[in-house]
Amino acid sequence: MVWAIASGIEGNLAAYEAVLEDIKRQKVEEFFILGDVVGPTAESEALVDRIRNPKPGERISAVCQGWWEEQCLILHSLGRTGHPTQLIDRYGNQMVKTLWDSVSRETVAWIQSLDFGLVELDCLLIHGSSMGTDDELTPETAPIDLLDRLSRGDVNHLFCGRSGLTFDLNITTGSITTTVQTLDHTSIPEVVTLGPKKVVGVGNVGRSKGTATYALYSPESGAVKFRTVSYGKRGKGFGLK
Repeated sequence: MVWAIASGIEGNLAAYEAVLEDIKRQKVEEFFILGDVVGPTAESEALVDRIRNPKPGERISAVCQGWWEEQCLILHSLGRTGHPTQLIDRYGNQMVKTLWDSVSRETVAWIQSLDFGLVELDCLLIHGSSMGTDDELTPETAPIDLLDRLSRGDVNHLFCGRSGLTFDLNITTGSITTTVQTLDHTSIPEVVTLGPKKVVGVGNVGRSKGTATYALYSPESGAVKFRTVSYGKRGKGFGLK
């Protein structure tokens, strides 16, 4: 069995089509999209329609919410917070209108139906982490923080897409010491020993014009392989992080 795992299409229809063509040659049985399907682009609606209505023989197992989807929900008063602070801080006030105009109410309703993350076997597939869609895990993230995200999901493998990077980090062994402190006393420290675990960055499909990256994963062997796909001039990557 082989899974294809992608993230960060960001409204880039040409990049998505190129990835689909590449997936057809990889004998993929499951295809997961870890959010950031939409973006502030004119192609976002066509892209969502393409995902929701796959052609015969195309397999899309599940899609979860990403950072851009969360911003859409916030703009429609359906998010976890009431104000698009992150969106404005990153891209300015004008981006509020741009994103609003790029994503229809029908698509927002579809976004609302998506899961925050996906659990398959012993794997958590999620845009950021269980801490939020904006939680950006990278090869420089401290091992203790990686262990924290894995333990929060109660999984051995975590696949994420927020950073847009491709990486395969293996944690051979580790332990977490926990204590509970109250006003009356502090409990005896408890040490939890953890076995081998993995955190994988699955790349980004639509951000870089002309180049899309995604990951292949074999649940049986644990092997991870990254694919880089080049596509033509029709790509309109938004170039945002």
